[in-house]
Amino acid sequence: MSKAKISSAPNVDASPRSHQTNLLPRDGEVYLIERMLTITEADRVLACLTDGVDWHQEQASLFGRKIPLPRLTAWYGDHGYRYSGIDHQPALLTPELRALKALVERRTSAEFNSVLINLYRDGQDSMGWHSDDEPSLGNEPEIASLSLGATRRFHLKHRTADARLSLDLAHGSCLIMRGRCQAAWRHQVPKTKRPVGARINLTFRKIIA
Repeated sequence: MSKAKISSAPNVDASPRSHQTNLLPRDGEVYLIERMLTITEADRVLACLTDGVDWHQEQASLFGRKIPLPRLTAWYGDHGYRYSGIDHQPALLTPELRALKALVERRTSAEFNSVLINLYRDGQDSMGWHSDDEPSLGNEPEIASLSLGATRRFHLKHRTADARLSLDLAHGSCLIMRGRCQAAWRHQVPKTKRPVGARINLTFRKIIA
């Protein structure tokens, strides 16, 4: 994996705990840091990850059949991770991923030990409705989602109330979900017919061993 230089200094937005607005109307917290990375940094990291990550197309079990996931994935960190019937064995965090993790931790005042990386190759790659509520993440997990590449629409909907939120996640932005967000809300990255380029999304998490 080629090196991608990442600044250790804060960019524009401060920690969402003190300066950002909670975008959810109820039951949880969502914050958007629009410029976690500068455009130059984001471009370098995107190029580094596109060619340097060991991508896999996993298969989920659905009604007794194996269905290829409509995206490529990779899992890095200290522990394995299981979701949708898929066991992800961890690869060691690379120096570049450790630098990204450290930056995200400074900007969010959180701690992470793993990252799931998704590659959406075009508008037909997607992520269906789900919550990141696996027991290995704890009761109220904090997840930081860093976006690189093409802007994609991100939807959230409340499990029981008539409440929805839609956000465009742009190159270098970071979405933070915490509190009761995973218990009360579901989220997705839908397919789009618009011509869009590739997008890489890194979701930093803390696995409780």
